[in-house]
Amino acid sequence: MLSRLREGVARVGEAVAGALDRAGVIDRSRLDETMGLAWPRIVTGFAIMSKNTVDLAVIGYAVGVSAVAGMGYAFAFWQLAKFVSIGLAGGTVSLVSQNYGGDERGRAGLVVKQSLIVSALLVAPIVAGYVLGAERLIALVGGDGAALSAGTTYLAVTAPALAFEFFNMIASRTYAGVGDTRTPMVARAGGALLNVVLTVWLVLGAGLGVFGAGLGTAVSIAAVGLLLAWGMSGRSYFGRGASPVPVGRSGPWFDPGLSRQLLRVSAPLIARRVAEGVVVFPLLWIASSFGDATVAALEVGRRVRALLGSFSWGFSIAASTLVGQRLGAGEESLATAYGRDVIALSAVVYVLASAAVIAAATPIAGAFVDDPAAVSATAAFVVAAAVSAVPLGVDGSITGSLRGAGDTRWPFLASMVGLYVFALPVALLGLVTPLGVGGLYAALVAEKLVPAGLNGFRFRSNRWQAVSRQYRPDAGDAEEEVG
Repeated sequence: MLSRLREGVARVGEAVAGALDRAGVIDRSRLDETMGLAWPRIVTGFAIMSKNTVDLAVIGYAVGVSAVAGMGYAFAFWQLAKFVSIGLAGGTVSLVSQNYGGDERGRAGLVVKQSLIVSALLVAPIVAGYVLGAERLIALVGGDGAALSAGTTYLAVTAPALAFEFFNMIASRTYAGVGDTRTPMVARAGGALLNVVLTVWLVLGAGLGVFGAGLGTAVSIAAVGLLLAWGMSGRSYFGRGASPVPVGRSGPWFDPGLSRQLLRVSAPLIARRVAEGVVVFPLLWIASSFGDATVAALEVGRRVRALLGSFSWGFSIAASTLVGQRLGAGEESLATAYGRDVIALSAVVYVLASAAVIAAATPIAGAFVDDPAAVSATAAFVVAAAVSAVPLGVDGSITGSLRGAGDTRWPFLASMVGLYVFALPVALLGLVTPLGVGGLYAALVAEKLVPAGLNGFRFRSNRWQAVSRQYRPDAGDAEEEVG
């Protein structure tokens, strides 16, 4: 029976691969490489994004809408810090993949060491600030009453886990840069399962409410960090999963040239991600003017989009790794072909996935809130989030390709335009015009649609290939003027 099922799945896979090839979406051979890297990262993305989503759903069921709103405020601060780690990890995977592709393993390992040092310096003050100032931070965004209490508790409890999350991001991207996305997938998926068990037990079983949800999340993140640390030190998991660029106490930990490259590549990524995180705060403040139910609905919409964004985790990292490795080997035309095919594949996947979410918007909303009016309001945000997920997914593959080349400045500027020139002004219009909550719907779409268009233009220009030449193993510290 099992063998027949496998044969059936294999036949369906072959048919889909053939159809995509004939339609000109992605070459069959590149599809195998892409999915080999992408599917573990997709599972990893769902595992990571499910943590806050599970917390939100359980708290919505056990406590109520105001607690969901409060957790939305806390998530904004958590996400802001996490975006810093994602930006640094993006610079790490760019340099690791190019040096590993150029057969410079020692140099790739040194990149990882320096990334870990930088991450430790960044996360320490963030954790301290969140723990000590949780209540003031939540109140600053607009939280009050039950929402303020819930947000304060959740942020203070989960903040220490950010130290592990920074390490987890660096470790996951290091594995991806050397072509291993399965090891972090297993660790992250295990952490997600542990989070579900702990959250349900602590919230529904032990009756610890928001505190229990935060504690379950913090413990599961720490467990993932300890598990990944084993493989990052060069030790295997039952014969598999040892990092080929291990981190050990021996050998150098600092190289001025590599440090400059890491900071040069990572700084725009960090700035972009931080800007994406910062814009959430005025959006939450705007939503709070319409009441806790709107804040909760906005947060549910953002959580749904984050789950859909898990596909982009896979396609983006596949693009970064494959494009970076081809560029590291000096194969610019092949790098372009890989990037183009991954972008096309992501567009197809996101159109289908978003359509499915739109069709199920009301049942999805009902999993988080139960009041009929709240369900209706939440379903509208779920639809807006699903629509915006299509450009989000396409843009993820485009920026992944650019990131593989070390071209991170343009995506940063594109993101700024989408967020602050389009999304935020549109949302603010809702406060002063009859547009109302509709301004928030439009903002969700604009913040992803505009950068996708601008980054698509950059990819077609091929200027990213010129950028990559200064980061290849034989480039040293050479600088090149690129636009």
